[in-house]
Amino acid sequence: MADPRPRRIVVAITGATGAVYGVRLLERLRAIPGVETHLVISDAASLTLHQEVGLQRRDVEALAHVVHKNREIGASIASGSFQTDGMVVAPCSMKTLAAVAHGISDNLIARAADVILKERRRLVLMVRETPFNLAHLRNMTAVTEMGGIVFPPLPSFYNKPGSIAEMVDHTVARVIDLLGIENDLAPRWGGMKDA
Repeated sequence: MADPRPRRIVVAITGATGAVYGVRLLERLRAIPGVETHLVISDAASLTLHQEVGLQRRDVEALAHVVHKNREIGASIASGSFQTDGMVVAPCSMKTLAAVAHGISDNLIARAADVILKERRRLVLMVRETPFNLAHLRNMTAVTEMGGIVFPPLPSFYNKPGSIAEMVDHTVARVIDLLGIENDLAPRWGGMKDA
């Protein structure tokens, strides 16, 4: 019997640079039938969203199906009994990475990520920092060992992007692929072309 519920994806946006990734991910997931997004925005992310993409918190919240406050520890996504299909933190600050790596669930973003890991669901952290220090690298290793996917949003150039938007779309398409959701947001690699 087919599962009647939508595919639920938790999207968290933290204060690291790269807010455009979270916004574009929400836009693309919204356009895919049968996908329900649950959004959490940190306080620092509200500032970054305004600074980098010129959007207010309410504008971004309007892109999601369900919105949770980061202080709402009793939200549905804070429990493993609430079935979700994955979570993406886009972008993921080093503070959030550290909280996930060490199981410090002092806000809903960290708690939801902890739930995703303990339930053996797909967690993708789009970590944003450069260069990495040893604490960052160790935290990324810890998350990877727990089953999470560390996905720094690095642009690829083999598809010859013509704009920043195309670079963002290509990265977001790869993240959606990791969630096991079909999409046609960016061209697929077709092999090396003859010079």
